[in-house]
Amino acid sequence: MDSPIIVEHRASDGSMGRAASRASASAAVSNRKPPEPGFSLGELAERFGCKAQGDPLVRLTHVASLQDADSKAIAFISNPRYLPLLADTRAGAVILSAQNAENSPIPALIARNPYATYARVASVLHPLPAAKPGAHSSAVIERGVRLEAGVSIGPGCVIEEGASLGVNVVLGPHCIVRRNARIADNTRLVARVTVCEAVSIGERCILHPGVVVGSDGFGNAPDNGAWVKVPQLGCVRIGNDVEIGANTTIDRGTLKDTVIEDGVRLDNLVQVAHNVRIGAHTAIAALVGIAGSTTIGKHCVIAGKVGIADQLEICDGVTVLAMTAVGASINKPGVYSGAIGMDEVGRFRRSAARFRQLDDMAKEIRHLKKMPVRS
Repeated sequence: MDSPIIVEHRASDGSMGRAASRASASAAVSNRKPPEPGFSLGELAERFGCKAQGDPLVRLTHVASLQDADSKAIAFISNPRYLPLLADTRAGAVILSAQNAENSPIPALIARNPYATYARVASVLHPLPAAKPGAHSSAVIERGVRLEAGVSIGPGCVIEEGASLGVNVVLGPHCIVRRNARIADNTRLVARVTVCEAVSIGERCILHPGVVVGSDGFGNAPDNGAWVKVPQLGCVRIGNDVEIGANTTIDRGTLKDTVIEDGVRLDNLVQVAHNVRIGAHTAIAALVGIAGSTTIGKHCVIAGKVGIADQLEICDGVTVLAMTAVGASINKPGVYSGAIGMDEVGRFRRSAARFRQLDDMAKEIRHLKKMPVRS
């Protein structure tokens, strides 16, 4: 198995570096005062389009909860019931809405959406470690693989013929990218991710450990008491800015492709069957199962352990609460639930017994309605 030549990027003049000629410059640089870690409150306000309230020079290096924060930490409040915690916090600053910031005893970053702003602030204060470009010596890279600048390939990876990895793609340990798969710029496969034949993954995606994209869909035709495997000839297309949780599986289509649109969030242990389409910016929690050829619209929220039957249409803007069994299409945006809530065991059992009696009760009510009314 032939490996491609990995070209090292050289300086613009073609040199690999002249350490001796740079010694005096390095000494001068070493005498400079290193930049302070973190960001000032004012810098964060400017970066994220917020307003700084209080001392804009307070230096912040990390995020923390209000209870655990120190003077270098920034916390956040999106729920007003936590406002009393401000009185005792040691945080250097807090992210708040304008409505909740009026009486803040500490410096504040005033944001339209405190939770989303916290997420962005956390990302810059706690960046992912930079991946080292190049391929580990134990990686297997077949002939005809296209590797763009900055690609990082970890130990035990296998990249098959015709695969393409975009700029700054990161493959963690033991990832497999099969024939003709394409992974676009700045996407990260954390570890032990399998990307099957001809799968397409967009830019800035994150695939967590154990994800499998493009395995065969569950297609079997019954014949005389046995099953005949149906070839799965479609593919999987994943858009930009998608995050897929650990051990989630996305099956390839039977004829058409399985499609995950831009900005989708899939939690751990989600099963997406063949020919499913998930609309942009939909979020799906753990242990959800989506049967084949179902379409889920944009900006939906599917809570944990929901089961969705095959060949359904769920429109944009639908929320389905946990453990609901979706057996029919949903054509109107809103919140839907099909699970029975928890109750004290004795009362729950009595309710369950009465549930089985509902049909008889309905018949009795219809019978009573037909009886003449006595004056």
